Amino acid sequence: MNRYTPTANAPTSLPIIDIAPFLNPSSSPASRKETASTINRACIDYGFFYLTGHGIPTPKLDQIISLARQFFSLPLSEKNKIKRHAAGGPEGGDGARGYQSMGENVTQGKRDMHEAIDLYREWDHAEKKVGSGGPGTHKTLQGPNLWPEQPAELKDVYLDYLTQLQHVGQALVRAMGHALDLPPPSPNATRTSEDADIFVRNTTHSFWVLRLIGYPPLSTPASSSTDPSELSCGTHTDYGCVTLLLADPTPGALQVQLKDNTTWLAADPLPGAFVVNIGDMVERWTGGLWKSTRHRVVHRGEGYRVSVPFFYEPDFEARVRPLARCVERVGGEAGAGGEAKMYEERVYGEHLLGKVFGNFV
Repeated sequence: MNRYTPTANAPTSLPIIDIAPFLNPSSSPASRKETASTINRACIDYGFFYLTGHGIPTPKLDQIISLARQFFSLPLSEKNKIKRHAAGGPEGGDGARGYQSMGENVTQGKRDMHEAIDLYREWDHAEKKVGSGGPGTHKTLQGPNLWPEQPAELKDVYLDYLTQLQHVGQALVRAMGHALDLPPPSPNATRTSEDADIFVRNTTHSFWVLRLIGYPPLSTPASSSTDPSELSCGTHTDYGCVTLLLADPTPGALQVQLKDNTTWLAADPLPGAFVVNIGDMVERWTGGLWKSTRHRVVHRGEGYRVSVPFFYEPDFEARVRPLARCVERVGGEAGAGGEAKMYEERVYGEHLLGKVFGNFV
């Protein structure tokens, strides 16, 4: 069941969208059309929504959060066994994968008050090259994932979860192609053919990212300022395709900026649902018809918050440029005026590398 609250009613919650029709081959065309229509409205009005009907059992989701919490409860010495190290260094790091301690991640030049593990798709789309430190060192993003030794079952459980997430991600981007009312794909379609499966073809080898994030309560008191001086995660947009966020029940932490660019809406977790948002590459593909939405994390509640966002991204070598039908809907030519640079064609991997280089202190 899809539930949608128009923005005119000063919403207190994000839309709820059932993705099951795009996961079940026997679903009716009418149910798919309803889901696609709701996605389009949600992406135009919010850039965020709740996703249900994904088929991943709630006990599995609970286990994912529990295992992450167990890791963050370990002594720092244990967590640092998989510490992220700079690419090309003698430690064998690739500048991105591994554990980051509190304040190591940076958003808009400020330290974020969280700790995390970053996992990426293994570098399998091109040959790996030797890092700047010589044999045994790695270039940025080309090293192996660093899995914690404890909890012992975390790696196997998460690998299975990643398989499930990619299945959901594929269904979601297929639904997004339908939501844009793109024409049906033809047997001779190429990666750049502008049809309903364009997102599917450009995420066949999605260079996904999975983060395990731990947030202690912020030490600074709440203020009347609309821009708190200390943030668990600073205001940003996600820079890829779509994000499927799983989080513990902590209320009030994740905040989404509405289209008035002033109001912040708390995107509190719904049991068994993902919080989904679109990223900068989707905004580029749609020529700004669907805009990626600014959001932040401000955890001033009780307890230690845990979240596990999954970023279903384009292929590393995917070329992203505005779709003609979207440009027509927006009005005018792609890249007109001040938006020229934002919406020009971009290779996703180049965009990602630029972001990674600025993510850490």
